[in-house]
Amino acid sequence: MISRFLALFVLVGTTFAQAATPPAAATVEVWPEGKMPGNGAKEPEAEVPRKDGFHRITNVSRPTLTLFPAPRKAGAAAAPAMIVCPGGGYGYTVIDKEGTEIAAWLNSAGFSALVLKYRTPNNRAGALQDAQRALSLARERAAEWNIDPQRLGIIGFSAGGHLAARTSTSFGERSYPAIDAIDAKSCLPDFAVLVYPAYLDDKAGGVSPELNLTAAIPPTLIVHNEDDKTHVVGSKIYDAALTAAKVPHEFALYPTGGHGYGLHCQGDARAWPDDTLKWLQKVVPGFGK
Repeated sequence: MISRFLALFVLVGTTFAQAATPPAAATVEVWPEGKMPGNGAKEPEAEVPRKDGFHRITNVSRPTLTLFPAPRKAGAAAAPAMIVCPGGGYGYTVIDKEGTEIAAWLNSAGFSALVLKYRTPNNRAGALQDAQRALSLARERAAEWNIDPQRLGIIGFSAGGHLAARTSTSFGERSYPAIDAIDAKSCLPDFAVLVYPAYLDDKAGGVSPELNLTAAIPPTLIVHNEDDKTHVVGSKIYDAALTAAKVPHEFALYPTGGHGYGLHCQGDARAWPDDTLKWLQKVVPGFGK
């Protein structure tokens, strides 16, 4: 399974990601053999074909976390890092456009990136367990991976944005029984970036009940655009709820951009990567200095 996934990363890096896409330093399974809580997919892992050439992975039963380390000089301090949650409506994960390409962008800014291939399809409970475990796993292996466990955030796109929001609001209660010493490590992200997130509202004018607004939510950036008619309402409702809860956050709302653009936006939301880095300089200690 892992060899197939590494082969896919090689294919993605040579075909669609930017030329600077770095090689993955390590791919690890999120769960020990036989210890994964919840359920996996009923069918074998597979790729969902699309004519745009990007890679969509479904039927994930063995979640993985792939490290793309930031370039570091000898003796330099450990890098800040982000768990990357690609989108795909929880039916699949767009592992390159919203995964490896995002890792390359983060690397160029000085962040290490850990791309999460979480359980699909239609397994929100499993995906949350995977994301929480990924944060704890990254902290457990922080010294080995040269990342700063106190500067570890999460970024997600579309459904991955919803997953990032759930992870940043549900850390008070881990969604599975602890299975080993890794789960003693915090599963709270230190900051969260939600890019055109989906499913944040309850379709009745309120915040989705999956999001716990009473939690000590970390600093959050919401990125969206007005012409994403299906999902921008949820971002507006969540922004208002975070304001009412006095959670430190910002809402980058652009006129145009559509949905699912990653780093390929042709509308006003093409400014989101630069604006996100400016926000990260405010909330991540030492970043950009």
